[in-house]
Amino acid sequence: MTDSTEDFAAMFEASLKAKRFKEGQTLEGTIVAIGPEVAFVDVGGKGEATIEIDELKDPDGNLEVAVGDRVQAMVVSTEGGLRLSRKLARGAATDRQLEDAFRAGLPVEGKVEKAVKGGYEVRIGRQRAFCPISQIDMPRTDPSEHDGKVYTFRIIEFKEGGRNLVVSRRALLQEEQRARADEVRRSVVPGAVMTGRVASVREFGAFVDLGGDVQGLLHVSEMGWSRVSDPSQLVKPGDEITVKVLRVDDDGKKISLGLKQLIADPWSGISERYRVGDVRTGRVTRIADFGAFVELEPGVEALAHASTFAATGRWSSQVTPGMTAAFEILGIDLEHKRIAVALAPDAREAEDVREYSQRGGAGPAEGFGSLADKLRGALKPRP
Repeated sequence: MTDSTEDFAAMFEASLKAKRFKEGQTLEGTIVAIGPEVAFVDVGGKGEATIEIDELKDPDGNLEVAVGDRVQAMVVSTEGGLRLSRKLARGAATDRQLEDAFRAGLPVEGKVEKAVKGGYEVRIGRQRAFCPISQIDMPRTDPSEHDGKVYTFRIIEFKEGGRNLVVSRRALLQEEQRARADEVRRSVVPGAVMTGRVASVREFGAFVDLGGDVQGLLHVSEMGWSRVSDPSQLVKPGDEITVKVLRVDDDGKKISLGLKQLIADPWSGISERYRVGDVRTGRVTRIADFGAFVELEPGVEALAHASTFAATGRWSSQVTPGMTAAFEILGIDLEHKRIAVALAPDAREAEDVREYSQRGGAGPAEGFGSLADKLRGALKPRP
């Protein structure tokens, strides 16, 4: 085999080895030799890469590494062998490295030096670059907020041999967001418990950001076992909450979340806490045409039907929303989570006396006790 054939075979083998890696991939290897211009790095599996000597020197020009040291670097090219860069992420890139980064779409680190017309001047290695104001962040922010900050950018224009550079931070932020969104969507499955941040609150519920701008709806009916009339009283934008995924549609764009599912159902063990004939204090929450809804405890609501009130005029005048009174348990339907109650006799009596007095009847000094006795007899429970 001739020398030229051997050289070609070696080059071909090196090319095949280089193809195992991808541009932008981060590798860790061992320095096996140091030459005048490049160092050779063993990256495993009989693979060898090169890295420029300038990349291995400190700001004073002193070599920072020796043979046998481990280094971590990024793949900038696989053409004609594997070429690595250690300083693209440290803001000290050479012109050649910047061109490699532009062609491969690799991120580079730069420092925002000052705001200029239409954007920012950014220092990348020895070069100045321009970042349009629309490309510095995802949302529009105060221009002065970025002065002096070190960010990672993508080179979107490379002209005049690198003397004219245009960079974008937004492009990388969008890629990171898409990557996070894909990761989040894989974890969003019915039954999953996740931590999110309240993005906005509406009258019908709240939108919760689960990460990567993936949002789900926490409907007002799923916020608590008690009736929630105003979601803003329970959660506010920016709140961090833990929710349970209830449903996910086929394309994963509509996600239904629940909060009450992470709290014990107050109806569990209801038969042990409530029995027919018990008298409990309840709060009237709302009035309907057919009766009054009464909260016996958070998440447990009963109905006092219109027919259970004393026939002393319009029944709804005997109760008002927010009123607290004693109610007697008439029936319990565990299957449908329903409890029937009636205003307790003593509570009825007090209400009837008040109404009678307001209508101009006997006052306290005019035989109150006898009037109460008559009402008590009239309001005895029906057999």
